[in-house]
Amino acid sequence: MSTMSNPVITHQPGSGGYGTNVQTGEWSTGLCSCCTDFFVCAIGCFCPMILSCYTANKYGENCCLGCLPGGMTAIRTHMRLTYGIQGTIINDALMTFFCGICETCRMAREVRIRNGDISM
Repeated sequence: MSTMSNPVITHQPGSGGYGTNVQTGEWSTGLCSCCTDFFVCAIGCFCPMILSCYTANKYGENCCLGCLPGGMTAIRTHMRLTYGIQGTIINDALMTFFCGICETCRMAREVRIRNGDISM
């Protein structure tokens, strides 16, 4: 009878696959920092549904996810976890429900910053 030792995993691989996985703990811009990206601000003001689809697509999801009920909450939660931004799922739901357009603009800015499309 031979004895085999099983390896012990002491470190789980981090999430990744989207942009630079910088662990900051905070969003790169504030909720009302529209002036930092005029492109996102303009689309958010005139056609928020297109911005939701754009954000989902830029983040690597199907663009239709931005149009589904709860879709932006799901993207915000995943984005927050991927980028190491602190928060909770209930906060994600409340922010996308009560501050929908402003939060969608912030999420679009975040993914553009993390992908290197704009710099801060």
